[in-house]
Amino acid sequence: MRLALLTDLHANREALAACLEHARAQKADRYAFTGDFVGYGADPAWVVDTVREYVAQGAIAVQGNHDLSVTQPTRPQMHMEAREVIEWTRGRLDREQLDFLAGLPLTAELDKHFFVHASAHEPQRWAYVDCAEEAEKSLKAARGARIVFSGHVHAPALYRRADDGRMGSHVPLPDVRIPLAPQHQYLVLPGAVGQPRDGNCAACYAIYDDATRELTCFRVPYDHGAAARRVIAAGLPIVFAMRLIEGI
Repeated sequence: MRLALLTDLHANREALAACLEHARAQKADRYAFTGDFVGYGADPAWVVDTVREYVAQGAIAVQGNHDLSVTQPTRPQMHMEAREVIEWTRGRLDREQLDFLAGLPLTAELDKHFFVHASAHEPQRWAYVDCAEEAEKSLKAARGARIVFSGHVHAPALYRRADDGRMGSHVPLPDVRIPLAPQHQYLVLPGAVGQPRDGNCAACYAIYDDATRELTCFRVPYDHGAAARRVIAAGLPIVFAMRLIEGI
C-alpha cells in the first residue's frame, strides 16, 4: 500500500488540487487526511467536499482543531484573525459539510498505524508536537502503533523512538526515500498542504509505502499567488495571504 499523507489543508483549493494530482502520479492507492480542512483559506466548501469524496472511497480522515471550531462556538484561545476566518467559514458551509466535520473522529487506526491531528497524548488538547519530548509522549500514547501520522505544526519532521527508548529527530528532505526500521517507533509530520510555515511556500505532503517501509516527503509547487488573491478577495485577514506567499 502506498499511503498518501495530507494534513493542514486549510481551505486552500490550489494547494490541495496540486498535491492530489502529484499523489496520483506517484501511484498512491490510499489516502489519509489528518485534520484542519478549514480555516485560513478561502475555499472551505470545495476542500471539505473533496475530502468527503475521498473518505467515501475509503480514505482515512480525522478532526483538526479548526474543523472542530467551525462546528461549535469559537474557542477564546484562538487569536482574533483565526476566529474571524472561522466565523466566515461557518457561513460558507452547508449542514452536510458541517455535520461531516463535526462527526470526524479525533483518532484513527489502521494495522499498526495511528492517525491524529495533534498529539496522541490527550488529542483533544491540541498540543504541538514540536520537540522530542512531545513526540515521545505522543508515541507512548499511541496504543502500540509503530508509526504515528499527525500534523498541526505546519512543517515536516520525523521523530524516532528506538527499541531501547532513545529519541531522535530528523527534518526529511524532499524526494528522499527514508527507510523506517521495523524495531523502532516513528512519528511522521508530513508538513502542511495548505499553509506551510517553514520558509518554503511549496505545499507539503508525504507517501508511506508499507511494502518497502519507506517514507518520502514531497514539496509541490502550486499557484500560491492565486490562493493568496482568493483570500484577499474574500475579505479575510491579509496576514493569511502573506503566509501563503512567504511560507511562514
